[in-house]
Amino acid sequence: MTEPQTIKITEPDQTGRIDKILPKLTEHLSRSQIQKRIENGQILVNGETIKANYKLRLNDQVDLKVVEPQTLSIEPEDIPLDIIYEDDDVLVVNKPQGMVVHPSAGHANHTLVNALLFHTPLSTINGEYRPGIVHRIDKDTSGLLMVAKNDIAHQSLAEQLKNKTNTREYWAIVHGQIAEDEGTIDAPIARNPQNRQKQAIVQGGKNAVTHFKVIKRYQHYTLISCRLETGRTHQIRVHMQYIKHPVAGDPLYGPHKTLPGNGQYLHAKTLGFEHPRTHEQLLFDAPLPDYFDKMIKYLDEHDS
Repeated sequence: MTEPQTIKITEPDQTGRIDKILPKLTEHLSRSQIQKRIENGQILVNGETIKANYKLRLNDQVDLKVVEPQTLSIEPEDIPLDIIYEDDDVLVVNKPQGMVVHPSAGHANHTLVNALLFHTPLSTINGEYRPGIVHRIDKDTSGLLMVAKNDIAHQSLAEQLKNKTNTREYWAIVHGQIAEDEGTIDAPIARNPQNRQKQAIVQGGKNAVTHFKVIKRYQHYTLISCRLETGRTHQIRVHMQYIKHPVAGDPLYGPHKTLPGNGQYLHAKTLGFEHPRTHEQLLFDAPLPDYFDKMIKYLDEHDS
């Protein structure tokens, strides 16, 4: 059974029709799923049932009741993959923006795992619904993921993540001009106590460290690279919001007025690790996807 969730409406951009706002605040529920739950009386506002056209106001409390999850059955799907590297042990894939990494109650299919299972057997060490997945990137973040094809490879790659010996570098477009040429954000991250779908800087949270460098400054934005020392959920997105430079296009942590697109301008560009079997140091680079590259060219012409 899924856990009950409580969301407090605390920001002006969280107000409006509940069936439009909740998908942004929950991420894992679509508008149609929200509407169905409202219809079934599984979503309450201030303790009362509502309709899908109810308009959320500041200080409203939204309660999502416990729901029996659907039983997931992962079906291999013939979905094209951009494979950067592959051998008998590991695979490096360039995930497109908009693709969920692994199945969940809200995304039972069309995920990266569905596509990978059609292509190759995967490790089983991470459970039934996350075969081969050693680390994740968000649905609307594009870029490189290392995937384990067997359990020995999985253990090795997971250990490297734990020991912080691998390389993970992202490029991002963020709001505002960052004054420093480079810097380090060292701030602990945990689930946001006011909104379970968000992470936040929380004293006593898990250690989180992000190193950033400025690549180019624009009038209203900055292009940066970020190197992850740790790998917390939404780490770069939370850390950049924390220093008042949220990632452009971020529907969860960014401002309402931002660059057009289908999500945050965040791309996992560089990935390096030690091969589990040969112990060779491998380093991979994924070019910026078209949507990201076009936005940089737009900023070069219109915001320099």
